[in-house]
Amino acid sequence: MKVLIVSDTHGRDENLEKVMEYEKPVDFFIHCGDIEGREDYIEALAECPVCLVSGNNDFFSELPREEEITLCGKRVLVTHGHYYGVSLDLGRILEEARDRDMEIVMFGHTHKPLVYEKRGTTLINPGSLSYPRQAGRKPSYMVLNTDKAGNFSFEIRYLNKNKKTVDN
Repeated sequence: MKVLIVSDTHGRDENLEKVMEYEKPVDFFIHCGDIEGREDYIEALAECPVCLVSGNNDFFSELPREEEITLCGKRVLVTHGHYYGVSLDLGRILEEARDRDMEIVMFGHTHKPLVYEKRGTTLINPGSLSYPRQAGRKPSYMVLNTDKAGNFSFEIRYLNKNKKTVDN
């Protein structure tokens, strides 16, 4: 199974369109919030099942605040992260994951890509395709691949704007 994970596109879809085309085919698509009114467009663009949650900039959105999903037998919490203070500390979101028996938490908000594992819980943040904040400021996203044995691998990928390609 191939899962494409993005966050913080903020209504600017050009980079998302490039990534979707580059990564085809995708089995499942996850957006961790700050979609800014582009839900219908993103669902149509994905051409696969989607999970979309609201972010702190999704005013008047009917998207859920968070979703609990199962991917290949693993419990996953998808949230934007701002309710858990992820910009300051990962402690609250880790505690929430443990309290709810989540093996993986996917979140955004910080605009910085992250894969972090602590005591059986994996936190992932795909960064931002529109307004990256990490060193180098390359637009980023994440690809999750699973094999037949149920093993997960997470890969942060970067959009290279100058070459119109993706850097792994």
